[in-house]
Amino acid sequence: MKRFIVQVPPNSDGVVHLYDKDYHYLVRVRRLKSGMCFNALLPDGRETQIRILSTVDNILIGECLAETGQGSVSKEEETLPPIALFQGIPRGARMDLIARQAAECGVWAIAPFFSEYSQVRLNGSSREEKTNRWKRIIREARQQSGSVRETKILAPCSFDALLEYWESLKKQYRRPIAIMLHQEPLEKGSFHDYLCNNPDFAVLAVGPEGGFSPKEAGRFKEAGFKPLILGNNILRTETAALYGITAIKTILVERKSWKVLPKE
Repeated sequence: MKRFIVQVPPNSDGVVHLYDKDYHYLVRVRRLKSGMCFNALLPDGRETQIRILSTVDNILIGECLAETGQGSVSKEEETLPPIALFQGIPRGARMDLIARQAAECGVWAIAPFFSEYSQVRLNGSSREEKTNRWKRIIREARQQSGSVRETKILAPCSFDALLEYWESLKKQYRRPIAIMLHQEPLEKGSFHDYLCNNPDFAVLAVGPEGGFSPKEAGRFKEAGFKPLILGNNILRTETAALYGITAIKTILVERKSWKVLPKE
């Protein structure tokens, strides 16, 4: 279900004031008028309906009604461990698509990084611009898809900084698992093999065009990442990211209904 994500909390009277792009989206794009209601997600995670009181002077003023409870997280989703995507930055607008799809799938965090094969390099200002653009895309994707799970995206970082981030994450969880999609069959593993121990946190690492270099693959393995090859088809990086995220989420959501048979 579509729901508008309110970025500023309502005042003590439960009234919100929306300006600029928020006003344009609701009034010009969705054509909402005074007296109409729309579903919204407040900054504290509460679901509500907002009734529009006024749209005068390019300001939408609305009052929060009783909490709707619509779009609440299912029991399966409540126990789903957070999933993070470590994405080697690809060329062009592919990162935009990856951010959008990851948000629609309920990914907890996206960490774009400069891989050895990344052909994109960003300086300080362009790095900030890209990050802000991805944040806007993620917000739009959550509003369109109805995802109630917040997806954060980090500023693009180096490979070294990415591994440092991974080390900090490992300390926060008891059973973290990290999977690296690779173009070479480094190990005979599968998603089910790697996820059968009921992890409480999952990371998927995907390379840019060309995948990971041998050096990067080696460093990932040293950091505890499990290598995985996706069959014989060569996938685009944006396809591989979506494939991996949905595979991990599906297995974790349905883990009570499957079992791993002992290997012969």
